[in-house]
Amino acid sequence: MKSKIKKFINSKLFIFIITALVFSTIGVSAATYFESSSVTYDNSESGLESTDVQGAIDELYGVCITPATVGNTILENVDIVTSGDGLYEDEYEYGRYFYKGGNPNNYVTFNNEKAGWRIISVERDGTIKIIRSASIGEMAWDSSNSNNWARPASLNTYLNGTYYNELNSTAKNQIVAKDWSIGTIEYENYYIADQIIDENSKKWNGKVALATISEYIRSNSNKSSCGSFGLSADNYSSCRNTNWMYYLSDWWWSLSARTRYTGTVFVIDTNSFNIRSANSITSLVRPVVYLSSKVKITGGTGTQNDPYKIE
Repeated sequence: MKSKIKKFINSKLFIFIITALVFSTIGVSAATYFESSSVTYDNSESGLESTDVQGAIDELYGVCITPATVGNTILENVDIVTSGDGLYEDEYEYGRYFYKGGNPNNYVTFNNEKAGWRIISVERDGTIKIIRSASIGEMAWDSSNSNNWARPASLNTYLNGTYYNELNSTAKNQIVAKDWSIGTIEYENYYIADQIIDENSKKWNGKVALATISEYIRSNSNKSSCGSFGLSADNYSSCRNTNWMYYLSDWWWSLSARTRYTGTVFVIDTNSFNIRSANSITSLVRPVVYLSSKVKITGGTGTQNDPYKIE
C-alpha cells in the first residue's frame, strides 16, 4: 500500500494536482473552469488506471481508504513474497498479485474438479483469475482465421456458450464477467511494460477466455532472465523451469494475437512461444475465468494434494 501511494506521489498527476491547488489560491478570479473529468493525462507513471483527473482522484481515494485485502481471503492468509515460489505483488499494474515460480501453492478446486484449476492472479477488485490445469482438447482459435477475439472468434463463442453452459450451477454463480485485455502484441518484445500497454489497449467483456502472453511471463519467478517476451524466448531452457504455466510437450493457445499479421495468434509451445494460424486445430485450450470477490477460501493450503476450497 505504502509503495503505491509513494509511486503516485512521485507521478506527474500528483504534481499537477498540487500545482493546480497552489495556483488556484493565487488567481482564482483569473482561472478558467474545466470539469476535472474532461481533463486527460498520461497515467503510465502513476500506476492508476484512470485517464481523467477526477477518475484518478477518486481512484487515489479508494487506494487510501481501501485495504489490499478487501473481499479476498487469499491476500488475508497468504504471505506476499519477493523470491522463489509464491504470490508476488505485481510491479506493472497496481493492485494485481501473481503466483510465480515452478510450482507455487495455487491449486484450487472449482467446478467439482479437485485441484483441477490454478490461480493466475488476485485482482485489485478482489476477484481471482484461475486457469484450468488440463486442456479441454484441441480446437481452432477462430475457424475463419481471424485473430480478433471480440469478432467473436469461434473459440470465444464456444467457451462462452457450450463450455460455460456445461459448468455446474455453483461454478456459474462463482464466475463474473470482466473486461479482458485482447490488444495485439509484437513478436519478441523485450519491454514487458510496453507489451502490457499493448494488451490493455483493447478490451472485451465476457466470462471465459484464455491467458495472455504477459500473464504467462509474469508467472515466472526469474525476472532477470525471463521477465519479457524476448528474454523468455532467448532463455527458454531455463525459463520453463521457473514458470508453473509451462506444460511439457503441450502447445496451447493464448489470448494474445500478433500485431500486423491478421490470422496469427501466439501459443505457448514446448520451448517458449510460437505463432500459429487462428484456424489451426493443433493447439490445446485451457479456459480461464474470474471468480467473484464474494468467493471465500474455506479450506486447503493450495498444494495439489490439499487445494484451496472455495464457496
